[in-house]
This record gives sequence, C-alpha cells and structure tokens, in this order.
Amino acid sequence: MKTALFPGSFDPVTKAHVDILKRSVPLFDKIVVGVGLNSNKQAYLSPETRKSMLQAVFAYEPKIEIVTYEGLTVEYCKKAGINYMIRGIRTVSDFEYEKAIAQMNHALEPDIESIFIVSKPGYSSISSTIVRDILRYKGDVSQFVPKEALPFLK
Repeated sequence: MKTALFPGSFDPVTKAHVDILKRSVPLFDKIVVGVGLNSNKQAYLSPETRKSMLQAVFAYEPKIEIVTYEGLTVEYCKKAGINYMIRGIRTVSDFEYEKAIAQMNHALEPDIESIFIVSKPGYSSISSTIVRDILRYKGDVSQFVPKEALPFLK
C-alpha cells in the first residue's frame, strides 16, 4: 500500500491545504494528515480541535486519516511505515525552506521521499498564520477556510 503523510500544524486548516490534499488523493492508496505538535509554537487551536476540524473537513474521503504526532516527522513516518511525505509549495521561499527540510529528512531516513505539490495561484497567499491573525482581530475568514472548519473557529 502506497501511503503518504501530509504533515503540518493545520492551525487552522485552510482552503490551500484542502486543495493540496484533494490533488494528492489520486496519487496514493492512503494519506495520513499528521497534526504535528510543536511545543515551541503558541497554538491558536488545541490539538484535539485541529484533529476534529480536519476529520469534519475530510469526512467524505475514506483514503484520508487524521492523526496527531510529536517529535521528528521522519521518525513518525518510520514508525508508521510511511515512505512518502507531501509538502505544499506556495512561494519560492516555501520551496527553499521545504527543500532544506526534505534534504535533512532524506539524510536521516533515505527511504522517505518528499513530494512537492505546487499551490494553485489562487491559494498562494493563504496561510494559517495570516488566517490566525484575522481570527485574533475577529475578522471574517470564511473565504480562506473550508466551510466545515468554520464551526471550530467560533
């Protein structure tokens, strides 16, 4: 079975994340969406809320499973028997950052391949960071997040 991990904080999930996942589903037998827990970051939503939100957004897709994990992403992949990592690329700076991570991951675990999916132009400006800023100031984020995520953001 060809399984991929799509790791991220998903704090919150955006339409850009959904686009990358929808375009990735045909490429794999199963995609694990991994909500990475990073104690160095101040999260807006709890890990449980992020997981529930993602489950609501992808309830229609049996090939997608949502998990939370802590620690190195390659270590999670190794333990779970996952050989592919999906990464979304919105900008040139995303590419440089993701390329460096992919090269380090490959050095740590050569059997895990990183697959880069380039964002559609309409989604390139959407980031969880910007959505969180809008939420903090009580702005309307409905054009940036999937409708199934909105109840989790109230």
